[in-house]
Parts: sequence; C-alpha cells; structure tokens
Amino acid sequence: MTKAALTLRPAPEGRTLLFTGRLDAAGAAALWPAMTRALVEKPKAIDLSGVKLLDSAGAILVLRAGDDVPVLGAAPDVLAVLERNRTALKAAPLPVEPPRDFAPITAVGGAVFGGIQVALSGIAFAGEALVAALRVMFRPRMFRGAEFLRHLDEIGLRAFPLTLLLGFLIGMILAYQSSIPLKRFGAEIFVPNLVGISLLRELGPLLAGVVLAGRTGSAFAAELGTMTVNEEVNALRIMGIDPMVMLVLPRILAGILVMPALTLVMNLAGLTGMTAVMQSLGFPWSAVSNQLQYWLSLGDLMGGLFKSACFGLVIAAIGCRAGLSAGFGPRAVGDAATAAVVGGIVAIVAMDGVFAILFFRLGI
Repeated sequence: MTKAALTLRPAPEGRTLLFTGRLDAAGAAALWPAMTRALVEKPKAIDLSGVKLLDSAGAILVLRAGDDVPVLGAAPDVLAVLERNRTALKAAPLPVEPPRDFAPITAVGGAVFGGIQVALSGIAFAGEALVAALRVMFRPRMFRGAEFLRHLDEIGLRAFPLTLLLGFLIGMILAYQSSIPLKRFGAEIFVPNLVGISLLRELGPLLAGVVLAGRTGSAFAAELGTMTVNEEVNALRIMGIDPMVMLVLPRILAGILVMPALTLVMNLAGLTGMTAVMQSLGFPWSAVSNQLQYWLSLGDLMGGLFKSACFGLVIAAIGCRAGLSAGFGPRAVGDAATAAVVGGIVAIVAMDGVFAILFFRLGI
C-alpha cells in the first residue's frame, strides 16, 4: 500500500481534506504536523475514498477536525473503525479541572494535617513499644540479651572518648568565658559554682543527648531503615517475630541505661577542664573543691541523671521509629537518619525546657 498523504483540495463550498494511503500509527505520525496546519482554517469535508487501511491512530488524526465536519467516500471497514473511535472518545471521562491553588490556606492545612499524622504515628509507635515491653516482662526469654549487650558497647563504651573530649572542651570554654565578666568584680572564685551547676543540671544531660542523637540515633535509623528497604522487617513479621521485641526494645533499653553514664562522663570531663582553667588563673584545687562541695548537691546530680535517662528513651525511640517508617528508594535511609537526628535534638531541647519549668515550680 502507498504511504499516507494529505492533500488540500479546493471546492466551491470550501476546502476538502483528501487522505490517501495507509493511515496507521506511522502514517498518522507523519501527517500530524500537516493536519495541524490544515486545521487553521476550518475544512468543509474530509475525503477518505483513497484510504485503504485505518487504525486507531489514524482515526484520532481524522477526528481532530471535529464531529461537525462530514466524512466522505470512506469504505465500510474504514468507517466502522472511525465510528468506534468516535464513540470511545465520547465515552471517555472529561479531564478533571485541577483545584484552585490557595497557597496560604493549602500550606497551613498541609502543615496541620502532616503534624497530626506524625503525632498519631508517634502515639501508635509508643503504644506498640509499651505492649512489646509488657510481653517481654511476662516472657523474658523473648528478650535478646546478646543484642542488648552489643548496643551497650556501641552506644556506650565507644562513645566515651568523644564525650570526654567534648566535656573537657566545654568545661574550659565555660570557665574562660565566665571568668571574664567575674574578673571585673574580683569574683573569679565563683566560676566553679557557675560551671558546676550549669553542667550538672543542664549542659551535661543536654550535650550528652546531642552526642547520642548525632551518633546513635542516626545509626539506629540507618540500620533499621536499611532493613526496612530490604524488606527484612517484613520478613520478620511473616516468620511471626515481632520487630518491636527483636529490634526496638534492646535499643531503647540500652539508650536509657547508657545516657546517665554518658552524662556522668560529660560532667566529670567538664569539671576537669574547668579545674585546669582555674589552676591556670592561680586558684588551687582545694579552693575549687571547696566551692563545688559547698554549692553543689546530690539533688543537682540526680536531677540531671534523671533527665538524661528520659533523653535516652526519647532519642532511641525516635531513631527506631524513623528507621522502621523509612520509605523505599535510594534516599530512604538518608532521610530516615536525618529525621532521627533532627527529631532527637528538637525533642530533647523541648523536654529540657519542660523539665526546667517543672523543676522551678517544684523548687528542685
């Protein structure tokens, strides 16, 4: 058969589009630009007497002229294909008009809806973890002791060098910066009081929590996120193993127990750095020790350790939840780790503010 061709044939009553050849997908594609130019002026008729074959692509090309343009000279089989496609186009649903974009309202509504979803997901995760903990209490053999000890080593012992370094530097910085204004009044002897109270009550737990969130929360999210992407978590569920008991509880319990130890290491390192600064300023260890013993109490230390245990619980839970809720694709693990670090740091800062108000009201 000959290739498809389109000819504009003038007539007394108006122009006629004459199609010849094979109007299949290839022919329709070849004639599409010519048909677009021909439709600039509305044709009066379409002549298909020279068309020997017509498929759906060719029918769509012909029907671009509109239903009000008559089709002349079509063979019965060509006309049947044309009518079937005409009927199918009429039965097709109309395109849905996109909703109007109210940017401020849409942004506020999306933010509120997203926040509600995150809150509900967090509540569901906390409920699942609580149920898993209760199950383990009645069936201790379900708890994986070896996995728990491994996490204690990874997030505890291996974090001591970084915590010691950070605590020592923070103690030195606080001592130097606080000695500058106090020197104007000859009150440098009170530097140990300021540094000791701030470390034990606030900075020690908070900085240890930042270390745990950046070092361990991201590791939890990356490890569990990789398992989620590889569908290992789904495989555990299929085998009848609860991922909350096997993967989450050991990490949460390790975070609760390790955080007070990290806080204590941070406090001791900070006080050591402060003592080094005080000795460089001419104050002996006995003077620094007397100030610390007089102004610091066991309640300051225990309050900081209690906050640190709560921080460890929240950081480990946020890291595990970010890993288990990771999506699929190359960015899923990275997004989960980022969410764990950001969420952990924001959560401990918010909790520290709540504890500050609570301790102030209780006079602790």
